[in-house]
Amino acid sequence: MDNLVLILAEVVSAIICFILVRFMIKPYQYTGESRYFGLPLGFVFLGISYLFMGFALFSDTLIFIEDMKWLQLLTQAFAFAFLAVTYYFSKQSSERKRLLWQITFAGMIVALVVSYLIVFVPPTFVLPSYKTVDEYFRIFNIILALYISLQALRSHAMKPGHKTIWFPLGYVLLVFSQYSLLVWSLDSSFSAFVGAHVLRLMGLFVFLFVSFHTFASSTDVTTKGKVSDEEV
Repeated sequence: MDNLVLILAEVVSAIICFILVRFMIKPYQYTGESRYFGLPLGFVFLGISYLFMGFALFSDTLIFIEDMKWLQLLTQAFAFAFLAVTYYFSKQSSERKRLLWQITFAGMIVALVVSYLIVFVPPTFVLPSYKTVDEYFRIFNIILALYISLQALRSHAMKPGHKTIWFPLGYVLLVFSQYSLLVWSLDSSFSAFVGAHVLRLMGLFVFLFVSFHTFASSTDVTTKGKVSDEEV
């Protein structure tokens, strides 16, 4: 029964992320700027990471479970990395910055492929335990999510709006979700584990709500053919 609830939480999280991709790709569609492409890509990877964990919870095969958990860990880290890099480059539009973005993007894709290969084709040297790596990756995710939150808050401060404040709130909820998972990993606190899933779903629903109202109703943005900074 517990596994069923957790699987449902992972599936719902994945579905919300994939719905969000439809909205998050609009800045790229409206501007044609590749620097915005990391936004939908980040949510695609977030959704895939939740599916990987759902498969791990559903399976009874130990080897498959371990592979899915490693893939979830790596995919989620790259999801936050893509989002952080997108926010870093979103306010830069020079040719030099575009080239740097392309190099960074290509490097991250190569790193992602290599990471996946390590999971499926283990190297000759001994890898650290999953628990240890999980804790380091949670810290990594927290740092990136905090950075994204601050950048989103900065965008709101520069162009205040009743919708834009919700974006940093959504990321802050993801920060606390990752922190709760770190606490759970360190001391096996069941309340922290449950809280992590609740906070994550709250954050994703915040994104879904504000994205729908920001992008779906912004017909004026479509006619202008561009997206304002407050929508990123």
